[in-house]
Amino acid sequence: MGRDKVEAFLQRNRRIALDTSIFIYELEENPRYRDLTHPIFSWMERAGHSAVTSAVTMTELLVQPYRRGDDLLIKSIYDLLLTIPNLQWIPPDIEIADIAAKIRACHRLHTVDALQAATAVKAQATGLITNDPIFERVDLYETLVLDRVL
Repeated sequence: MGRDKVEAFLQRNRRIALDTSIFIYELEENPRYRDLTHPIFSWMERAGHSAVTSAVTMTELLVQPYRRGDDLLIKSIYDLLLTIPNLQWIPPDIEIADIAAKIRACHRLHTVDALQAATAVKAQATGLITNDPIFERVDLYETLVLDRVL
């Protein structure tokens, strides 16, 4: 049932934004979410599809491996994530910072979440996939929260 909702979301949106949790679940092969994340990454591999995420995602993904000194995991994260087809890593710039400030002011998101949301807005993503319901406060794109479709 949840997989069908993810696939329907992907059909409705040709350009999506991904929050950090989606990458974590996929990298860890999280048993609770893998049936929901695998279709997302398969979708990105097909021509005509486009996904974006903030470069902040990489920061969030690398904290624990750096803390543990796990150089092998750090390398595998880079090797995997920088080669995903149709995925664009967007660094924060002044425009994204401004959009993020407006989103923080209006929707009371934390800075990191506001940067993710602003990246989606600037990249003209029509949908954002996350597992954090805070993103539902932003009405500038459709939000899919994985726990809501399980």
